[in-house]
Amino acid sequence: MSFDLKSHKDKLLFIPLGGTNEIGMNLNVYHFQGKLLIVDCGSGFADDSTPGADMVVADLHFLTEHKKDILGMILTHAHEDHLGGVLFLWSELQCPIYTTDFTASFLKIKLSEFDIASDIKINTLRPGGRFALGPFDIELAPLTHSAPEMQALMIRTEVGNILHTGDWKFDPDPVVGNPPDLDLFKSYGDEGVLALICDSTNVLSEGHSGSEGHLRDSLIKLIADCPNLVVVTTFASNLARLDTLIHAAKVAGRKVVLSGKSLHRMTSAAQDSGYLEDAVFLSDKEVKSYPKEKLLVIATGCQGEPLAAINKMADNSHPYINLSEGDTVIFSSKIIPGNDKRIFRLFNQFIQKKIEVITEKDHFVHVSGHPCVDELKKMYELIRPDCAIPVHGEPIHIHEHGRLARSWGVKNVVEVRNGSVAYLCPGESRLVGTVKSGYFAIDGNCLIPNNSDIFKFRRRMRDGGLAIVTLVFNKHYDLATEPVINFPGVLSDILDGPEIKKIRNNLVTLINKNKPNPGSDFKESVRKLVASFMKKIFQNQLGKKPITIINIENARA
Repeated sequence: MSFDLKSHKDKLLFIPLGGTNEIGMNLNVYHFQGKLLIVDCGSGFADDSTPGADMVVADLHFLTEHKKDILGMILTHAHEDHLGGVLFLWSELQCPIYTTDFTASFLKIKLSEFDIASDIKINTLRPGGRFALGPFDIELAPLTHSAPEMQALMIRTEVGNILHTGDWKFDPDPVVGNPPDLDLFKSYGDEGVLALICDSTNVLSEGHSGSEGHLRDSLIKLIADCPNLVVVTTFASNLARLDTLIHAAKVAGRKVVLSGKSLHRMTSAAQDSGYLEDAVFLSDKEVKSYPKEKLLVIATGCQGEPLAAINKMADNSHPYINLSEGDTVIFSSKIIPGNDKRIFRLFNQFIQKKIEVITEKDHFVHVSGHPCVDELKKMYELIRPDCAIPVHGEPIHIHEHGRLARSWGVKNVVEVRNGSVAYLCPGESRLVGTVKSGYFAIDGNCLIPNNSDIFKFRRRMRDGGLAIVTLVFNKHYDLATEPVINFPGVLSDILDGPEIKKIRNNLVTLINKNKPNPGSDFKESVRKLVASFMKKIFQNQLGKKPITIINIENARA
């Protein structure tokens, strides 16, 4: 039974639709007095369950059912897992968007490639500003993160206050932006916070996430010590890291080359908003005009994305940048679980070419933008919430975060999953139901449910291959030609030619001996006969289970 929102019209509810079964794809909904407020609309990486798709976004079924009650969408910062879904989902919602200048600039650049760009109303907010949407009084609270102008949200209502942290860390030297204002967050705690909706990404990591300022010194030294071409791949949205790399290149006497579409988007948005104002970049087309030892290339693809710049360099398909022995590639990023196979494939490709590879595993080249345990403890010390609701994590992160919150005196902890409905009330916050949730894969220009038969079919093709049999019968119901048999992904036409010929001859013999009687069900009877024959061939002789497609045609007169 679906959750009846009308019966909870006056209740303060929190409903995550993305970001609480996974790290990424954040999409959160707040409900009060019959109105809905959306916080973030992100995308996530596709996995092996959706072959052919690059990204996934949240199922908006619940929100489209209540579209008329949506007041707006607030975007906390310019990371794909918090705004990447806008491009694909906004047309379903058609609500105003609220965010800061930098995030708005970045989003507009992304939207410029889509037809809906002119339809979306983006309201620009001042970092630290305050405004109202219906029954929600919202104050933006700047926090440090790997994207500039990251804003936590202090959401005040008649029944209690919510602090929605978004992505954050306590960085005393963030490189871009100001250090966090701990006094501000203590004042929220003093005012009273009913629920803390908090980032769980690094809850399994002890200590502190580390400072961008400290990392800067390490990267400057590493890059200065490299003898030839240096390529650094990192998240394009990590503006502080880009600033550090630009500075390191200057110290080393190198010019900065950008390779990858998202890097150009990010730096354009940054300069439009007053960041990286003095930075000068070369395009990758200009690489051959300079000695390799005078260049620092910043490239997309730190998570092994197949079409990204660093992947093209690894397989020698990049049109302008060719790496050779003695060059260095630095992965200035975290190896996100789920992406490790394709990232390590990149490592191996470079190493086999005698290119030096530097990663977070062996050098100080990355700090996270998310809080580790000590920072989480500090947040609970400042906020002292009545209720803790961990988000931005897989179930293991959510559960461990809940344990940490309890250890710091929070008696009321609500562990949510995508689709959970949490009732927020002093002393008795709890789960009260679920709404429909799920995923859509972005497949080219289409949105397809991740459990669609299309992906089931693709997985079977990927894992078992195909068997395609084409039979043509004449008007006397005899085979007009030899069967045409193809086995893509199962048998090779060249290497397995004799085996395929044998299968074809046996199939002809089978049909001639067991030809069904002419009639309206002739084709279906032949199809069943051939399907049974092919199944035995694959199971008994090849040990395979390919998808079998049988085409039966009538010969033209």
